[in-house]
Amino acid sequence: MSNTNRRLRSVAASIALAGSLSIASFQALAADYTVRLGHLESTAQSRHIHLEKVADLVKERTNGAVEFQIFPQGQLGNQREMTESVQLGVIEATVSPAGFLGGFNPSVSVLDIPYLMPNDAAKAKVIRDGAFGKALLGTFDSRGVKAIALWPNGWKNMTSNKALNNLEDYKGQKFRVMDSKILIEQFTALGASAIVLPFNEVYTSLQTGLVDGQENPLDTIQRMKFYEVQKNLVVTNHGAFEDVVLFNPAWWNALPANYQDVIVAAFHEIIPQMVEHKAKAAEEALATMEKSGIKVRRPNDAEKAQMRELMYPAAREAYLAGAGDEGKMLIDTYEKAYAEIN
Repeated sequence: MSNTNRRLRSVAASIALAGSLSIASFQALAADYTVRLGHLESTAQSRHIHLEKVADLVKERTNGAVEFQIFPQGQLGNQREMTESVQLGVIEATVSPAGFLGGFNPSVSVLDIPYLMPNDAAKAKVIRDGAFGKALLGTFDSRGVKAIALWPNGWKNMTSNKALNNLEDYKGQKFRVMDSKILIEQFTALGASAIVLPFNEVYTSLQTGLVDGQENPLDTIQRMKFYEVQKNLVVTNHGAFEDVVLFNPAWWNALPANYQDVIVAAFHEIIPQMVEHKAKAAEEALATMEKSGIKVRRPNDAEKAQMRELMYPAAREAYLAGAGDEGKMLIDTYEKAYAEIN
């Protein structure tokens, strides 16, 4: 039996198990169209909370004709398994971090480029909803899925056991990164080195000094207790965490156009609430960490602009080296849009 078939059987079993817990209610409220949607976050995190809000809006605006069944915390498999299941129609949808989709669609790794998305929410919305965002979603069509929206899910920030008082301080430091040439080059541009390590080894690697620092959203740094083994934190907001909303194309194309419009509109309508919720979670996490004694620094806009000048070109070239003509089209589209809003 192939690995794909094993994964699909595992996902199907998970769906059956989850469904058996509430099958009576599903039967009582049978909808014309049902979306089984899987994702990785817990029920207490922003993605799940706002997926429930999307589900409520869609159900209300379709008079119950479209119903979402949401499966959090990897109940339907890891992200690769869920993406493949959407491709093959085993489930209807998933919401995936863009960072988990680069092997599936190299073009989406454009979102790994530091300072790609403006920190200003209104400007980020122009990039996300405009020609660049639409072109990026369109790159999924040839990969057997229908991408309908980009969903913001926070910002990466930097910590280290060594000083991070200015850009010179990054030189010679070692930072943990995910396996991404783009992320490696962003640190090389600062004069630092990047070491690829699995997420579950980050705490120990910081504790033992294998690496000096790391990058993650504030709530992740707090939840995973990385701040316990770090002395300095800089609120750089240099990397946007964007989710991609993916549907099975056959299911999507069979959906009446007015219901498609309702779903797309609901995902976009909820974005400001999600941004606010994520920002609040980040501030609460930062307050908790500050009480622990970690030194927190908030760089000004001029320093962030300097960081972008250093990091963006190197990361851009690393992206283009692996993304081909499609990647060049996206970069050209993005840079035109970025110039127009700055």
